[in-house]
Amino acid sequence: METVSGISSWKLTIRREAAGITVLRAVTCESAAALPETLWGLPVTALGDHALAPGAGPVPGQEVLVSCGPLPPDAQWDNRNLRDMTLPASLEQVGDYALFNCTELKTLRLGDSVNRWGGGAIMNCRRLDTFQMDCTGREGGLLAYFAGELPGELDVTLRRGGEIWTRLIFPEYAEVYEENCPAHHFDYNIYGAGYGYHHCFYGKRLDLKSYDALWEPMLAMEHDGDCAMRLAWWRLRYPAELTGRTAADYRDYLRSHALEAVRFLLSLGDASDLRLLLREIMPDREMLPAACALAREQRNAAALAVLLEEQHRRFPAGAARDFTL
Repeated sequence: METVSGISSWKLTIRREAAGITVLRAVTCESAAALPETLWGLPVTALGDHALAPGAGPVPGQEVLVSCGPLPPDAQWDNRNLRDMTLPASLEQVGDYALFNCTELKTLRLGDSVNRWGGGAIMNCRRLDTFQMDCTGREGGLLAYFAGELPGELDVTLRRGGEIWTRLIFPEYAEVYEENCPAHHFDYNIYGAGYGYHHCFYGKRLDLKSYDALWEPMLAMEHDGDCAMRLAWWRLRYPAELTGRTAADYRDYLRSHALEAVRFLLSLGDASDLRLLLREIMPDREMLPAACALAREQRNAAALAVLLEEQHRRFPAGAARDFTL
């Protein structure tokens, strides 16, 4: 078995094609791993059928060990523990059932160059809900594929030129067939506010205006308040193609759920985002002391400083200041 260096450890079975490398089998011993972009100067362009499926049988091909350093003697080569995976930017095709039964996979990082996803490629990837995509203008078809295959809540970050362009939350939904005994048939019902979000694509193009138009209908039906808060925040934080009227709607929602939004940003540990939230929602006199109490509970000195600064700026004659953690 030939050994090459890489940023993650993999045991690969590959085939050299005219256009590049096809990975027929790939297994890693790491929970977060990136497939190599190139091998011997050739781009990795395809994943074969069942390429990463745990328990898939061997296939004929060239075996390669990709190593990023000494491996622990008890390393377990089993994709069942793979949680975070990065696909090559050069990847163009993904075979049938390529990630079948990667049941722990939660985060997928990839470009928008893949023009074919095989049948059942992400079947049984029940935890998969987070995507980070590097976009070149073809992300709509890729995103439509994932949104159509995965009815659960999705958290999608779209990057352009190395910077975050926008971040979108797709609320979950469920399609259920329920037996109607007296009529001797099954009724088809959709539960949850996410169906429209998962299908707001036209000609495999992401339509952000259609996405934003779903906001008021979602609030009018039963929905997850925490999900709605995060959806509104990320649209304001990265406002690609966001109109002033819709931004105001998101802003009003965050203002009415200000403490929940502060708690969420405290969990992220980014004081700069907290400063932006305060500028967007202009919290009232009652909310700021409660937010300060949350920061103290979490011993987050940076966030507490931001909140106290805001309190002093807007309500200089307010309650006595307490800088203790």
